Amino acid sequence: MRVNERIRINQIRVIADDGSQLGVMTPPAALALARERGLDLVEVAPLATPPVCRIMDYNKFRYEQDKRDREAKRKHHIARLKEIKFKPHIEAHDYQVKLQQLTRFLMRGDKVKVTMVYRGRELSHLDLGRRILDRLNTDLLNVARVERDPLLEGRFMSMIYAPDPAALKRIAKQQRATAKAAPAVTQPAAPEQPANERGAI
Repeated sequence: MRVNERIRINQIRVIADDGSQLGVMTPPAALALARERGLDLVEVAPLATPPVCRIMDYNKFRYEQDKRDREAKRKHHIARLKEIKFKPHIEAHDYQVKLQQLTRFLMRGDKVKVTMVYRGRELSHLDLGRRILDRLNTDLLNVARVERDPLLEGRFMSMIYAPDPAALKRIAKQQRATAKAAPAVTQPAAPEQPANERGAI
């Protein structure tokens, strides 16, 4: 982005700081107008004919642009692959705890590898673990999609879930609507103490 004296072409189209069109002029004339207002001349569309320049506060423009870039970077979430292990004879409470953890990862935008661990003679009853995975499919239907179907590798059966972007947007929208509709909770005022009890020791 060329600024002020670095703009070295015959003619430019100039836009004022308030957005109004100032017409086509030479860069020195446009720069003189910018200096009168205590601002800079910035080339914003170099490929136009003639190139378009705008009168603005360049330092403020750069600051706001950097701030937007930092905000976008902060909001950008890098998806990671998490892993949660299950056993074929998992208890109901443990299943719910792992399901909540799995849902939390998916809601955050991470992929999750679910691994069913078979020990000893459990390998002869693969259907027990498969039943748990089928139950997970049903419980996660609203937040995830299956990216890889169950695959048996030795004594491990694993599958991969990925977040469903449309479902997550729908849930976030519902949560915002619920938060907006919830009435504000006000704390009841503390009862005033009788005069004879104030400052009593």
